[in-house]
Amino acid sequence: MLELLVILVCAGILVSGVLAMCLGNLLAAMISAGLASLFAAVSYVLLAAPDVAMAEAAIGSGLATLIFLYTMRRTGGGREP
Repeated sequence: MLELLVILVCAGILVSGVLAMCLGNLLAAMISAGLASLFAAVSYVLLAAPDVAMAEAAIGSGLATLIFLYTMRRTGGGREP
């Protein structure tokens, strides 16, 4: 049962990554990339690596997404001037 759950979470990582590359909207792509990182943190918890999961959730999902949001806000969100 655990193997099936890990496979489903890994499929979520792949889908989120593909969406991040294919979406035309920069904000949606960035949120999809953060979601892929969140799925990675869940997979680390399922694979009994809680320390790695905490680091991935804090840095990958949280801090990197916030930095991208801040950068988009400061630069005008990728819009042409």
